[in-house]
Amino acid sequence: MTDHAMRPVRQPRLAIGPISYYWPREQVLTFYRELAAAPVDIVYLGETICSKRKQLRQEDWLALAEELATAGKEVVLSTLSLLEAESELKRLRAICDNGRFLVEANDIGAVQLLAGRPFVVGHSVNTYNERTLAVLAREGCQRWVLPVELGQETLAQMQRLRPAGMETEVFAYGRLPLAYSARCFTARARNLPKDDCQDCCIDYPDGLVLQTQDDNRFLALNGIQTQSARTLNLLPQLARLRDLGVDILRISPQSTHMSAIIERFHQALIGALDPCSAAADLAALMPTGPCDGYWHEAAGMALEATATPT
Repeated sequence: MTDHAMRPVRQPRLAIGPISYYWPREQVLTFYRELAAAPVDIVYLGETICSKRKQLRQEDWLALAEELATAGKEVVLSTLSLLEAESELKRLRAICDNGRFLVEANDIGAVQLLAGRPFVVGHSVNTYNERTLAVLAREGCQRWVLPVELGQETLAQMQRLRPAGMETEVFAYGRLPLAYSARCFTARARNLPKDDCQDCCIDYPDGLVLQTQDDNRFLALNGIQTQSARTLNLLPQLARLRDLGVDILRISPQSTHMSAIIERFHQALIGALDPCSAAADLAALMPTGPCDGYWHEAAGMALEATATPT
């Protein structure tokens, strides 16, 4: 173990998380071609929601990984967050045994398969305290992603006691991944059975938004995943994130405005743009609007949006 107080404050790196949604093949390929030239350090690749989404197959993801690595990006292959079939377990083993790229484990089964090798543990694994971090470190975990429902005070405690050599990544921008279920909510909304969903998720490139009877948009359906309708944006908290020793900030892809989103984060990270000004620009690019409640130990859909002084 090591004390965070002894670690120098470093500039966080910028990561692009895996695409959560079901996009057409050409849209995905175009997205990553453009990302190759973008000011990001780490790119996560792969299907994390549903194995029925087959616009790209494993060989396509590996080809993209090689292209992005050639462009100077660190590439991480992400796994499914919920496995339900033997075919999915077979695919999981192939990802874990790829022999070339680091793997992000998004469920505990992947952690077990990766034990003894370096890996990343994603935000869908319940890493809620420093004791869990210590167990994961002994298995080979070298980076963890803070579960989105945890706030800054919990992170501060875990950072003080995190194992030596363990990197910390924070989900800093995107619709919050809240829950996963064996039931496909998008298919249910279309009155379709899950086994004959007709790939209807592809009609909702940023998820299917739900609203209350008083027109409050509060959730988004993404197949078996439930997300927040509002978009988390922690850019105003950049000074606090630095102070906590966060190594990596993750942006979760949305279907539009990604170049502008990445650029605002990059400019804030290098000090060329005030984080609060950048965050105000980003609010206009969100499908529904901003939130940051969990970070402030409040209701997730709340908006505090108060910058930590630099």
